[in-house]
Amino acid sequence: MAQNTRTVPAGTPTNVTQKHTKGGIGESTLRPDGTLKVTGEFAYSSDMWHEDMLWGQTLRSTVAHAEIVSIDISEALAMSGVYAVLTYDDLPAEMKNYGLEIQDTPVLAHGRVRHHGEPVALIAADHPETARRAAAKVKIEYRELPVVTDEASALADDAPLIHEGRDDHHIGHVPHPNIVHRQPIIRGNVEEARKRADVIVEGEYVFGMQDQAFLGPESGLAVPSEDGGVDLYVATQWLHSDLKQIAPVLGLPEEKVRMTLSGVGGAFGGREDLSMQIHACLLALRTGKPVKIVYNRFESFFGHVHRHPAKLHYEHGATKDGKLTHLKARIVLDGGAYASASPAVVGNASSLGAGPYVVDDVEIEAVALYTNNPPCGAMRGFGAVQACFAYEAQMDKLAAKLGMDPVEFRRMNAMEQGTIMPTGQVVDSPAPVAELLRRVKARPLPPEQQWLSAGEQADVRALPGGLSNTTHGEGVVRGVGYAVGIKNVGFSEGFDDYSTARVRLEVINGEPVAMVHTAMAEVGQGGVTVHAQIARTELGVTQVTIHPADTQVGSAGSTSASRQTYMTGGAVKNTCEKVRETVLEIGRRKFGSYHPAWATAELLLENGKVVTDGGEVLADLADLLEGEAVDQEHEFRHRPTVPFDLVTGQGDGHVQYTFAAHRAVVEVDTELGLVKVIELATAQDVGKALNMLSVVGQIQGGTTQGLGVAVMEEIIVDPKTAKVRNPSFTDYLIPTILDTPTIPVDVLELADPNAPYGLRGLGEAPTLSSTPAVLAAIRAATGLELNKTPVRPEALTGTL
Repeated sequence: MAQNTRTVPAGTPTNVTQKHTKGGIGESTLRPDGTLKVTGEFAYSSDMWHEDMLWGQTLRSTVAHAEIVSIDISEALAMSGVYAVLTYDDLPAEMKNYGLEIQDTPVLAHGRVRHHGEPVALIAADHPETARRAAAKVKIEYRELPVVTDEASALADDAPLIHEGRDDHHIGHVPHPNIVHRQPIIRGNVEEARKRADVIVEGEYVFGMQDQAFLGPESGLAVPSEDGGVDLYVATQWLHSDLKQIAPVLGLPEEKVRMTLSGVGGAFGGREDLSMQIHACLLALRTGKPVKIVYNRFESFFGHVHRHPAKLHYEHGATKDGKLTHLKARIVLDGGAYASASPAVVGNASSLGAGPYVVDDVEIEAVALYTNNPPCGAMRGFGAVQACFAYEAQMDKLAAKLGMDPVEFRRMNAMEQGTIMPTGQVVDSPAPVAELLRRVKARPLPPEQQWLSAGEQADVRALPGGLSNTTHGEGVVRGVGYAVGIKNVGFSEGFDDYSTARVRLEVINGEPVAMVHTAMAEVGQGGVTVHAQIARTELGVTQVTIHPADTQVGSAGSTSASRQTYMTGGAVKNTCEKVRETVLEIGRRKFGSYHPAWATAELLLENGKVVTDGGEVLADLADLLEGEAVDQEHEFRHRPTVPFDLVTGQGDGHVQYTFAAHRAVVEVDTELGLVKVIELATAQDVGKALNMLSVVGQIQGGTTQGLGVAVMEEIIVDPKTAKVRNPSFTDYLIPTILDTPTIPVDVLELADPNAPYGLRGLGEAPTLSSTPAVLAAIRAATGLELNKTPVRPEALTGTL
């Protein structure tokens, strides 16, 4: 018998229950760039090439503070293969400075240099070696000036002013022109609270200068265009911020400076400021040829800002039953020669300086100094890292003085939802500080001295000193330490923080495909993965294309402050929702007459179809769109914040708070001063894990950076000359896989009702508490106070 067939009009419902589209939020989808990166096939910015390009080179100052008496470029300019040599006098526009907030950084030094490695001249040549040789031919005569290297020399009555004639908006409320910014936080009455304290502990803490140590050096390619503008392909963290600083210096309108993100080999804050961007564009516009600049590792240490070194004085009081009575603290951050992000770092250090604890009476003062040391700015944790190192050491001191368990003491004073911060802001989402501490403490400890049972077969890598084979177990002592920290998420203090997303939905080759276009800088955090997951979830399609990030779409803000999944992810979600609404309107217009569900049911997009919330399929997207594309662009903003009061520090300055706790287990050779970190267990609340694999990776990565500054990482600056002593990975050490311990991760998902999907920014929080946890463990093993990072062998052996 012949089969009875009939044509079913598009839009007629069928009784098929749909499953959720694969690859959506909550799944650990793989990163599209992951395989390429681990196999060496990924194209980074340093890999870019243009047929007729020139090579750019920056000539940098060899002294930290000096008057420029003369510059002679004649020999360099006369060299064969050299196309241009530029100095300050060759800058084309009236604007000759740039900066994230304060435009105090000269494109090229004029009159004097303020730090070691400051750019003085630019060279373009047909070969990188020719450019380097030409730079060596430029003759600069300096007259050295006294250097400012610390608080005493910066604030002395006769201190040289790093920036004379300041007119920025901070100058009116700082007590000295060599202070970039000052932020007090005052709540309650510390003097009265001190009287209630049964114990008081004080501490002086020193936090070393840390480098972001990204593996991909600063690099980019500038290509002059026929309209007199320039196309810049660059590794950066914030395309639109770069654009706003670059265009005025070039004397061009922003629409003539077109920026495209190239492959980024890590950032961690170090690419938030400009490095070679303006220099490459200047050389390209001068020569009329494409110009590529790639820093070597030595130059990279001078080409970006670092983490602020800090000196911190803390005083805490507590009652005999373990309740905190008060906190008084002073935090001095060294901002170096130029402002960079110092004002915002001060805001974080002060507002988060009390830690994740309930303390009603607080006086905190945070300042950032101008000095002749290297400029410091954004780095993962951004002011909260330095403060966490100090307040967590204080918690251990208080617990010891009270005879209490350090974890239980912390839990007794832990903040929770509803706690009032020292700024007066109410913590209005989950704050599971006590639970995070409970979890890391409850985790079983790793076996002690595992190498003992192995006998002659012991792997020296398990011992302090590792492959140096210096330790054989004598004098090795175990220590266990704990720490917990608090970090803000997103831009704060009234900043208009927003992200933009453009989403296009169309049918290609019979299949619905979504295109997501943002200016988000993918620096390794996995945003491109999450954006595709959001689009699949909201639009019900499996095929998602991520458009290259550029300035042809609205700003996505910086890839920093743990904000991108919240902000640009929020923008993608918001725009996808608008696209979905439009798609459903089209469906109602075309097929509404076929079924009342088009008008009455809650409709979803799943697996390329329009379905009811009950699972009935109403239409295929391919039929619904029929060659029609839906294309929308929208901005997403978080709830507003306000600046902190300049006198009291009060105000709802932050958007969201995030928390992480660590337990460090170390083994220390107390005779040789060698440390082996055995385990760094962590627990963190992420609100909602959009991609658990990426979440765990971020937590483990942040934990490892905190480990680095605890035991090995520090840029050494000569206190007499302000010159950097160790600008190489030979002398500036970062953790390798042999230094990195087991990092078990316990993830909580307590939703923040104010955030997209309830998520919580997570990238920075693990960097805070891993450092003080390691220090606490070393203290437990050695009995030493250890108030400085990093801990070096000579600090443990008493041979300083």
